[in-house]
Amino acid sequence: MRKLIVTEFISVDGIAEVEKLPGVTWNDEMNKFKEDELADSGAMLLGRTTYEIFAGSWPKETGDFADRFNALPKYVVSTSLKALEWQPAELLAGPLPDAVARLKQGSGGNIYVHGSLSIARQLLSHGLVDRLRLLSYPGTVGAGKPLFPAEKPLQLELISAVPFSNGVVALEYGPRKVSE
Repeated sequence: MRKLIVTEFISVDGIAEVEKLPGVTWNDEMNKFKEDELADSGAMLLGRTTYEIFAGSWPKETGDFADRFNALPKYVVSTSLKALEWQPAELLAGPLPDAVARLKQGSGGNIYVHGSLSIARQLLSHGLVDRLRLLSYPGTVGAGKPLFPAEKPLQLELISAVPFSNGVVALEYGPRKVSE
């Protein structure tokens, strides 16, 4: 079964709005984190906004990373989009939890949710996320869109925490196994 992995840039106080994050210098450690994700990716699951942002920029990028990223199958959650220009891509049909459960049963490698905050929050609320991969930026922003749904607190298990030389910490969590 495929794993569903949410990957986000996040502040220490849990805000996942990239434009609000403290400035840091992108470095080789962050590149490796993203290269490792790409090597593990079999597909992307994106909301409409993230799909449109990515579709407006990634096809113009060149190089090995861009070629591999652009070639990944993309599953897009949208009620307003009718056509998808950035291929290969398809619109998901039906309720999100059911559609994602079907995707996870398929073949083709792990499915990564990049950004797509509202989608990530829904998937977390429904217990469909197998891993959270976070780049935690060194600072708080005070207000904004949080990654974690307030209405349903989550129990997480730390898998790894790797500090980078620029102050960013790469964190990986999985759902905490409930003891019987």
